[in-house]
Amino acid sequence: MVVICGIAGWYDRSRKFEEENTAIDQMSAALTRRGPDDSGIYIQKPVCLIHRRLAVIDPQNGSQPMKKTHRNRSCVIAYNGELYNTSELRQELVQNGIAFHTKTDTEVVLAAYMHWGTECVEHLNGIFAFAVYDEDYQRLFMARDRIGVKPLFYYRYDNGLLFASEVQCLLQNPLVRAQVDEEGLCELLLLGPGRTPGQGIYKNIGELLPGECAVFDGMKMYKRRYFTLRAREHDADAAKSIEQVRELLTDSVERQLVSDVPLCCCLSGGLDSSIISYVASEYNKRQSLPPINTYSIDYQDNDKYFQKSLFQPTPDSEFIGIMTDAIGSVHHSVTLDNYRLFTALTDAVDARSFPGMVDVDSSLLLFCQKMKEDFTVALSGECADELFGGYPWYHNEAILFDDNFPWSRSLDIRRSVFRSGFLPRGEEYVHERYLETCRQTEKLPGDSRLDARMREMFSLNFYWFMQTLLDRKDRMSMYNGLEVRVPFCDYRVVEYAYNLPWKLKALNGREKGIVRAAFRGLLPDSIIDRKKSPYPKTHNPLYFGLCASKVTQIISDRSSPLYGILSVEGINEIIAHPEKIASPWYGQLMKAPQILAYIIQLDYWFRKNHVEITGL
Repeated sequence: MVVICGIAGWYDRSRKFEEENTAIDQMSAALTRRGPDDSGIYIQKPVCLIHRRLAVIDPQNGSQPMKKTHRNRSCVIAYNGELYNTSELRQELVQNGIAFHTKTDTEVVLAAYMHWGTECVEHLNGIFAFAVYDEDYQRLFMARDRIGVKPLFYYRYDNGLLFASEVQCLLQNPLVRAQVDEEGLCELLLLGPGRTPGQGIYKNIGELLPGECAVFDGMKMYKRRYFTLRAREHDADAAKSIEQVRELLTDSVERQLVSDVPLCCCLSGGLDSSIISYVASEYNKRQSLPPINTYSIDYQDNDKYFQKSLFQPTPDSEFIGIMTDAIGSVHHSVTLDNYRLFTALTDAVDARSFPGMVDVDSSLLLFCQKMKEDFTVALSGECADELFGGYPWYHNEAILFDDNFPWSRSLDIRRSVFRSGFLPRGEEYVHERYLETCRQTEKLPGDSRLDARMREMFSLNFYWFMQTLLDRKDRMSMYNGLEVRVPFCDYRVVEYAYNLPWKLKALNGREKGIVRAAFRGLLPDSIIDRKKSPYPKTHNPLYFGLCASKVTQIISDRSSPLYGILSVEGINEIIAHPEKIASPWYGQLMKAPQILAYIIQLDYWFRKNHVEITGL
């Protein structure tokens, strides 16, 4: 059984959990949207485990937290995730004498821990975050998947630990204060919506890194990286590499099509979502299943207001039609109202727990809401661009070798929004985060200057930009009780892509060239040759007007938590001359309307959570 849900827990040897019902219930309630189908709580001193469940396979079984006893040893798990190698693992564990009582992958993960101990994570292929309480050793083991698709935040205090799928859940516990210090403000205002890996913005809140696990024994927390990007020689020729990419991606998609509830695919008409929809369609045909359902998103009156740019050269509509005709899918086109897009900005903050990618978040939230009306699982094409060199910054040498984050090369636009002298060490903080990632990037002695830089660029995209998108996808979908799977995030695909030489990755001088070659002849040529176009955004001036009006109120409101932080002159200049924003705030899409929307989200986040600024 796939269990996409919310988990939380509390470890404290001195705590009487029977006296903490209010805090425990509030933490559980904060995860209701992640798991609307069922809930469970396990308490045995010194631990409390909390689980909220969205059942996707075998909904009648697998309630959590789940306890298992083997050879007089008992362990309990709270698990959020999906394994792609469940059957293989189950068979191996059965051969080692372990009996199973359910069909769930929850029990497989728990049995894997009981058999292999903390090394179990190295046997798992999937997306997950889980915690196992080992009753015999009275220790807590926590782990997060290799790619970081599923979140796991924690709060450490003297001889105690809280953990949860979402920060908002931790804030329900009275031990956790909603405080941000200078470091948190640098993250939020100068790096946001990105975050340093492991950073939880709030003071004393952290997050397990992708590919990290930890043991907490009641006094100390021992963390270990079991997966990082490792540099290896790639000795296959172009033909073999193309074949391997096609096989890896096809296998990843097919493994993620298993579900006992309705499943659909997101389809923009771009290369990545078209590959997934094509593979899903072919799979359904072989299994004599009905045609796959596909979904696309657009905005009211975008046909009137679409603005061509380097980052977004073409609208999606024409290419969606080509793909739906080619694969025979049942297609659903979702058109979003711009006013609802604006009002959902605050819902998106609630979903993410932080200010995020503004209308890119709120539109996805509304899109997921619409898909959830008929489906519980969707497949989406995120992360191909980070892995296979899809973004323009991979192909522009001036940006590629610039000594900074490629999606936010300058803090000038951010500085113009905040008062002069605010966060004076901000540039140093941001640049050190960039350098830290580059220093940790593993390379080969024989790498050319270009290939060495491409490894750094891969690492920057993997640990930063990609994590921002995975945060967005997880939070906006789970806010609606929808599970969205991301086949490009199979760790086998990631490892292979990291070690592809650039001349193969950018085959024929194209972004994602090897992926195009891998599916040429299977997808229509117009799809294979289409220039990269990002997730669509609204171009309607109504949206900009709504954001401008709200921000005007914020900057004149002395009760706003941002009063004294914002530059009224700088913001008024953006409102008066939005066309002067030459480069985005973050990524490809955050220009003038989105900068204003980010201010709206900041104001809401500070107010809603009663955030206290400390240490300035």
